[in-house]
Amino acid sequence: MTAVIISLDLVQTNAEPGRESAFLVLLAFLCSFGFIRTSARLTRSVSWWPGGVQTEGGVHLHHLVWGIVLLLVSGFAAFATDLVAPWWQITSIAFGIGAGFTLDEFALWVRLQDVYWSDEGRASLDAVVLATVFAGLVVFGVNPYGLDEAGSIVGTAAWFALTLAFAGIAFFKGRMVLGMVAIFVPFVAGAWAAVRLAKPTSPWARRYDADKLARARARYGPDTRGARFGRRFLDAIGGAPSEPDPPGPPARPG
Repeated sequence: MTAVIISLDLVQTNAEPGRESAFLVLLAFLCSFGFIRTSARLTRSVSWWPGGVQTEGGVHLHHLVWGIVLLLVSGFAAFATDLVAPWWQITSIAFGIGAGFTLDEFALWVRLQDVYWSDEGRASLDAVVLATVFAGLVVFGVNPYGLDEAGSIVGTAAWFALTLAFAGIAFFKGRMVLGMVAIFVPFVAGAWAAVRLAKPTSPWARRYDADKLARARARYGPDTRGARFGRRFLDAIGGAPSEPDPPGPPARPG
């Protein structure tokens, strides 16, 4: 219902960019991610669907390239010009599309090979989920850090430090979604993450003794109900990763 109300506000030609702009960014981001991920899955499954652009010299232009271009152009336009309707709406949509194209290949930012359909490529889906959570909270009017509740510079600094502490604990425990939510509501998400076990692969878990680490592995292991649900959810929105190639025959000596 709230989304409908926000979208109705967008038809006002005298509207100023703000939360409405954030809504357009989020909507364009989700639509572009859905489109490009569906296109990639079709390229993977059917022979006639067009794939990426590859030159005769072997240069492969991933769709994150077009996303970066859109982010740069729309970002520069937003900073360098005094946008009025409908240009700030167009700029918001262009920025959201660019973000969707770019974050869909987030895993390729940090790896030197194409891991789009591998287990490492799941980092792209994690980035999309975190970006959606962050943008969704902004659209629904939750202010980061709660700065509007602080009445002085000292109060603002103290609230900022406390928020970063709660969010940092969640991130170091490997609870990324809770960490993102803790930026907005630290006393709920941050406090919950602080009292819960860390994921066994997180930096926080390195402090655990053998007994506590075993409990963390049992809580977040790959065969738990939560892990199975997470895999099914990511498979539904992003496609299942490819099976690794079987090892080849051992090389002959000499």
